[in-house]
Amino acid sequence: MRIFGVLLVLLFLLLQYQLWVGDGSLAEVWRLGQAVERQRAENRQLRERNQALDAEVRDLKQGLEAVEERARTELGMIRRDELFYQVVEPAADGGGD
Repeated sequence: MRIFGVLLVLLFLLLQYQLWVGDGSLAEVWRLGQAVERQRAENRQLRERNQALDAEVRDLKQGLEAVEERARTELGMIRRDELFYQVVEPAADGGGD
């Protein structure tokens, strides 16, 4: 009977080891859960970026307004019939009379 009790204790310890340290342990499950959450957050960010890019592509395909806006802001372009005014602020070094 004593050997049976020792075997039961050893079996219990073996099961506890697998629960806490072995394959499929609680620590591994927790680590994998954290990895899944990080991946979901990254997927959300990428989905938002893709939606913004998709909207920009649709704007560029639909008309010239988006192309014109981009040319004005990024390249500083103006139309032929427009006048360009550049306002220059005086230097802030206080060296004027």
